[in-house]
Amino acid sequence: MNEDVRNIVLGVLATGVSASLGWLARTYLWRRGLRRKQAFFGLPSGSECLLVVNRLAGSERSVHATDVSALLELSALVKDCGARTRIVQHDTARQGLGEIAEFCIGGPYSNRRMAAHLPNLLPGLTMNVEQEPSEDRGMLTVAGETYRAEWGVTEYVVLARLTRGEGVRPVFLLCGQAAVTNQAAARHLARHHKELAGKYGADGSFALLLKVVNSQAYGPDVVELVADVTRAALSAPSATPAAT
Repeated sequence: MNEDVRNIVLGVLATGVSASLGWLARTYLWRRGLRRKQAFFGLPSGSECLLVVNRLAGSERSVHATDVSALLELSALVKDCGARTRIVQHDTARQGLGEIAEFCIGGPYSNRRMAAHLPNLLPGLTMNVEQEPSEDRGMLTVAGETYRAEWGVTEYVVLARLTRGEGVRPVFLLCGQAAVTNQAAARHLARHHKELAGKYGADGSFALLLKVVNSQAYGPDVVELVADVTRAALSAPSATPAAT
């Protein structure tokens, strides 16, 4: 074998080794990212999760079209983790906490399961459930502050991830003042789950208050973080001393 042929063979071998190492590195990084994503959402490959959907106001079984869009965004996340979804209406969900991952969508005025979750999981946060139009409809109260919707201009949603110990599957709450805010929370979760996992950990809980800006013009796309209300929302409010 002359020198030119030897150089060609060595070059081909070097290229093959470099390509193989690059493929192995990319595969390792992809698998590591997938494992972190699965851990954050509590969705190992082949597992099942619960998507609890609310109802359209004034209807027994219909789902708001925007909430359907939120379901689709969450379903894509679940599929990326190699898991399966089980979609159930809020009034038919009969599932304990921590057995499987859960995404619960909608405010307590239209979602009975959310109405059960809030005092149980976020006792420091309340939401007005009046059905009649008023300035207080859907009002959120947490940490001594109130957040009222200005419909179509400024609306709020709570995005929370809650766990009850290491190894227990998380419950995600998307509790908004309007259907568009629920979709905004789902989209925010999809876009920022890496940052959230890095900040709060695979077993951490959080509750974020988000503001949806000018939904009439921008839909669910323009979202601002108002506050991290985790500590206040997780803490039961102090009992008011009885008057003497």
